[in-house]
Amino acid sequence: MLRELYDNFTTRISPFYKKVIINVERGVRQGDTISPKIFSAAHENIMHDIVLITPNIEQAERMLAEFDSACGKIGLRLNLTKTMFMRNGLVPDAPFTLNGTNISECSSYVYLGREVNMMNDLAPELCRRKRAAWGAYMNIEGVVKETKSCVLTFSTLLFFLL
Repeated sequence: MLRELYDNFTTRISPFYKKVIINVERGVRQGDTISPKIFSAAHENIMHDIVLITPNIEQAERMLAEFDSACGKIGLRLNLTKTMFMRNGLVPDAPFTLNGTNISECSSYVYLGREVNMMNDLAPELCRRKRAAWGAYMNIEGVVKETKSCVLTFSTLLFFLL
């Protein structure tokens, strides 16, 4: 049903009183105004961004297998291409599998909008946010440069980048 809602779906914005129509080609980004409505419509059937924390690989494999089994009972499947694990230096280097499929290891990942790593290093997260802010600015740069009112330009630009 949600997929059908997005067929030929557009959204309209009016930056600086100039109407722009945008085709929506992918799902809803976290933080989008429609996101809570879609979440409310389907929150019992959709799960994502789940973190399992365990002291060792064996327990992690067992928990993931139990989670996969529980998902299967309600018709959900884990996307093993998006499933990853991260370990600290206290956990020995060992393969992590689910039903014979190796799970990829990562050194950092974005969880609920924030990059997480085992060293709690904030530099990559700050760089990621800086790139996102510049990308957002580049999307509206032409409109910002055409605007003659400095107050309107800066108030809108600052709001957009926050």
